[in-house]
This record gives sequence, C-alpha cells and structure tokens, in this order.
Amino acid sequence: MVFEAAVAITDRHFHNVGSTPLRHECMSNNDKLLITNARLINEGNIIDADVLIRGARIEKIGAAITAGAGTKVIDATSKYLLPGMIDDQVHFREPGMTHKGDLATESAAAVAGGITSFMDMPNVKPLTVTGENLANKYERAHGRCTANYGFYLGATNSNVEQIKALAIGDACGIKVFMGASTGDMLVDDKESLEKIFEHAPIIVVTHCEDSPTIWANEARARERFGEDVPFEEHPNIRSAEACIKSSTFALDLATRHKALLHVLHLTTAIEMGLFSDAHRLDKRVTAEVCVHHLWFDDSRYADLGSLIKCNPAIKSRQDREALVQALNDGRIDIVATDHAPHTSDEKARQYFEAPAGLPLVQHALLTLFDLAADGQISHELIVDKACHAPADIFGVNERGYVREGWFADLVIVDPDRPYQVSSSNVLAKCGWSPFEGHQFSATIDTTIVNGQIVYRDGGLTGVIAGRRMDFARKRS
Repeated sequence: MVFEAAVAITDRHFHNVGSTPLRHECMSNNDKLLITNARLINEGNIIDADVLIRGARIEKIGAAITAGAGTKVIDATSKYLLPGMIDDQVHFREPGMTHKGDLATESAAAVAGGITSFMDMPNVKPLTVTGENLANKYERAHGRCTANYGFYLGATNSNVEQIKALAIGDACGIKVFMGASTGDMLVDDKESLEKIFEHAPIIVVTHCEDSPTIWANEARARERFGEDVPFEEHPNIRSAEACIKSSTFALDLATRHKALLHVLHLTTAIEMGLFSDAHRLDKRVTAEVCVHHLWFDDSRYADLGSLIKCNPAIKSRQDREALVQALNDGRIDIVATDHAPHTSDEKARQYFEAPAGLPLVQHALLTLFDLAADGQISHELIVDKACHAPADIFGVNERGYVREGWFADLVIVDPDRPYQVSSSNVLAKCGWSPFEGHQFSATIDTTIVNGQIVYRDGGLTGVIAGRRMDFARKRS
C-alpha cells in the first residue's frame, strides 16, 4: 500500500523532457536523469552544480547541463545534494529474527532516511560466523534490498580458520563483540583474540565493553533495586570504566599485531584520548560514533526509558559534548546508526528483560542536519563522516563521493521543509522511533540508488535498486 501511494504521487514531481513517462523498472544503461540547480556538498566544498546520471553512474558534474530528449529532470533549487550515507553498522535481523525487521523492510526505511548503502552485523540466527552462512546472507539480499549491502563475518572463540579463509571482498569486515550483550558471539578468550587480530585479512571492527565490569555493576544494581532496576541506571551498569578497559585492550591488540581496527559506537569522553586526529587514510585505528550518542544524553531516560536503552549506553551531557568535539577535531572518523529494532512489546519489559537497541536509519541524516542547524557541526563534516569516510575506511569501490564515472548514490535534502516524526510515517518494521513527536528542521526529498529513484517526496517508489557492494581494502 505504501509503494502504491508513492508511485501515484511521484510522477507529479518530475519534469519529463520530451514527455517521457516516469518508469519504475530498472534503468537501462542509456536512461538519463538530470539534477539541476543543486547545492552540492562533496569533498569539503559546497558548490552550485547540475549532475547528469546515465544508467547507474554519474556521467557529468557541471553548471547548466542541457537535458537531452527523454531525460528526466529534478529541479533541486534551494536544496542540498550529497552522496548517500553509507551506514557501517546496522542490525536488520535477518535471518532468524524477522519479526523485528528484515533486509527488505529496513533497507526501505534506510533509503527514506538518505542511507544508500549499509553493512549488516552477524548476530542473527544462525550466526554469520562461517563462509557458508555469509554466502547465504548475500543470497537472501539479492533482489530484495532497496539500498546497497555488505555483510560482516562474526568472530567467535573458535572460528579463526574461517577468518583466515576470507578473501578480500567476501565481507565488509570482521566483527568482534568484546562485550556482554551478544550471547554466543562474545569473544572473551585472550588467545582467540590474539589470533583474530594476528590473522584478520581485512578490517576488524569491535564492540568494546568489558564483561566482568558490567556483570559486577549488574550485581550491585540488583542488590539495590531488585529486578526492577530503573533505566537511568543503564549508563552506570554499562559504565565508562567498562568501555575504556575494553577499548584500550582492543587498541593494544591492533597495535601489536599491526591489524586494521575500527572501534564502533564510542560513548565516553575518556575514550577520546585514545584516538589520533590524523586523517583516516594515515592511521590504522579509526573510530565511530552513532547518531543517538550525539543527540541524546542521560537526562532522556526519565521520559524515554527503554526506548533509548542501547549498548554501549547513552551517557552524560559531558560525554555527548566530548563526542561532538571529537567528531569535529578528527579523532572520530565515521558517523553511523547501529540501527537495532525491537518490537514495542519487547521494549515494554523491565530493565533486565528489555532488549538493547533502537531503530535509527530513517532519521539519522536528519539528526545530523539538526545538529548542523544548531551550529554543532557543519554540512561539509556530515558528508565527510557519514559518506566519504566509510567508503575510504572499508574500501568501498566507487561509492561515497559524487564523482564522474562513479555509482549514482545520491540524496537531495530540503533544509527549509521541516519533517515531524510520528508512528504513522515510521517505515521500520517495528513501527516506532525514539524521535516520535520531534520535528526535524530538514526533510529527505529524494534518494537515488544506482541511478534509480527509490524515495521521492515522502514515499517509496517501489524500485529495488540495491546491489552488493565491492570492498577492496585489505591488511597490508
């Protein structure tokens, strides 16, 4: 029903040169789309530009490009044009937990939020910890994802041979859960960790929280509150001490073994001192922050409770401000989402039973534009950290930048049209958002994936344009 409504309204927003009708099937290599009068944010600059797309790729970037016969035209006057966001951390829940979300539903929500590519995590059922299960996920994704896709191989205490066997491009990275929330995927054997970092042929990404510290904090919380622990205790249980103890260990492993390491979803001011402000291409250890840790702080547990329970925890205002500062000064390299949907019923449980994670892909880029409107970050920084940096750090071929000859993964943002979140316009399968009731200052106007319009003026077009991403970065 959403697709049908979107298709019905989309034709009204195109000027079709030569009366060519809008089509929703895949574009041929000769189909052309011209975006005119855009404010292009790309490679550290904001310029006025037109962009001509032929088939799946950008053919020309320039001023006053002439549309030929049969060219579809989008007038982007007063709007920003940028490369699509590449989200290096999502949990789309397939296979095994598709009552929460799946590759089709969550990738559709992603493009509605301006995310044109995603990298999905391995803690599904069965776990993506073998080459066979990794191949199965790619098979599941083919023809069903509205955005481009890549998948991680998960590390365990016993699958180092699977890691050694990875060919470059088989996976976007190797995920190591150095925290207590992931059940069978917790890697807590030091000898196994040494081997993973020694032999990983591609980048290792880590969830860093020290399990014994968390378990001790949980025991103290139970002594004080019983089973009905208030959600305000979450950042005390998932404490800064637990974070820095684990992240310090991860950096030590990477340094000793000369591994490529990317530390995910950092949350604390104290950890910022661990990371270099050098350019991402000049360092082997890089860092990430997620949009919810840039937006929320611990004052919001009072009204949002379990809806913002996530691991690592949202912490203090001072921590949030330190993350924003580190993003600006280059110690944090990537902004991502850690999109992790759960049903409303699951989230309504008491503290220890309510799962951690929240749906974010549809509103991540809008969150960053609100931070820019507030003067905390620049538009150029948004594009550098959410679009360019993931492509560089993971070696994504020909995506993440607006360049002639590269894939046309593009987003048009209207900075002058507010967007209010309600349960009725949430596209994630879980049907809720921690941003419900918030009015963002900007709107995602149009999302283009591989040259095809997948989202336009409030609706999905029904085009399934996602392709498997090509990853080329290897350990050297």
